[in-house]
Amino acid sequence: MDSEAKIMIAFLFNRSGKNQLKDSELYLPLSMELDWLSSKEAQEFINYAIKQKLLIKKDGLLQPNFPFEKITIPLGFTPSKKVFSEKTEEFKEENIIDRIAIQISTQTNHSQKEIFEEIKQEEKEKILFREVAALYVAKKYSVDITDWYDSVEKILIKENRE
Repeated sequence: MDSEAKIMIAFLFNRSGKNQLKDSELYLPLSMELDWLSSKEAQEFINYAIKQKLLIKKDGLLQPNFPFEKITIPLGFTPSKKVFSEKTEEFKEENIIDRIAIQISTQTNHSQKEIFEEIKQEEKEKILFREVAALYVAKKYSVDITDWYDSVEKILIKENRE
């Protein structure tokens, strides 16, 4: 049987009728249209799929790295919450700055490289922790950062204790 992640990806691409999609064309249906995930979880899922090589990026667009047309999607398919909680735990261990930068990049259509450079520049100019600089850049582009406050606060408290 195909993994739930593959089924989700196949579902999204079959639904769109396209072979390549923008990041937003994947995470918006997951969160807004289908209401399967929060916007943050949807972005994390897309990042997970890229890391697991289920999706590959070509010319700024994502495409499945498997024959999605051959995936059987069960009638009335809705993914279990288990798949998301497992993915979320994996992502908590990742670098939060990367995740914030990806969110900024996705929502502003700026390249991740540009966003990382801007975060580094703000960090140096304003003498900020890099996590705070990432939040600052996100806010500058009007990207909703409320989901990141607790995570950044925990990191900062942990760093100050060490």
